[in-house]
Amino acid sequence: MKKLLLSITALLFATGAFAQQEMGFGLKAGVNFPKYNVSGNGSSSSSDVATNFHVTAFLDAPIATDWFYVQPGISLQGKGAKLADYGDYKVKQSTMWIEIPVNFVAKFPTADAGSFFLGAGPYIAFGISGKNKFESGSGTVETDIPDFEFGSDGDLKSTDFGLNFIGGFEFNNGLMIHGGYGLGLTNLATRYEGTDVKQTNRVWTVGLGFRI
Repeated sequence: MKKLLLSITALLFATGAFAQQEMGFGLKAGVNFPKYNVSGNGSSSSSDVATNFHVTAFLDAPIATDWFYVQPGISLQGKGAKLADYGDYKVKQSTMWIEIPVNFVAKFPTADAGSFFLGAGPYIAFGISGKNKFESGSGTVETDIPDFEFGSDGDLKSTDFGLNFIGGFEFNNGLMIHGGYGLGLTNLATRYEGTDVKQTNRVWTVGLGFRI
């Protein structure tokens, strides 16, 4: 929590320093398609894609021009993956994160309808909860994971750092269609000490938003 508060404070100071014109505010939400990328021992593999969601609030602050913006925000991001089979069970792992992104966005106006936009930037995220869904031939059992913990002694590390890449179209009335890709850079694995195994978050996103 202390890290989260410090990050939010730094975010506010950075926004005030960069913004030269009037700021906007936006909300966006949509569907996530997350998975884990696992590498080590000279090979790399990915888990199956799961389905989750995201909700994001962000500021839209122009930097010196009317086409280049910084967009700091705070986001609830659902991630995870469909994991490998365990006997007769298949396991879907869902994790929830508070994410603080800072995206730098270029906007390209069209003649009438609005603007295309492309952007990228870093994020830091803090894990807050996890859940497993067990599927078997006799049905589905959903349960909180009593032994699931974030932290260096848990199942996943509790802090993730990475890069976001975003794009979409913003209409003149503020409605936007957006998509993106989250590239986790932090090794979240805690069970492979002494090896070169690395587990990172990957997530595709798509959704709708509105900016005022």
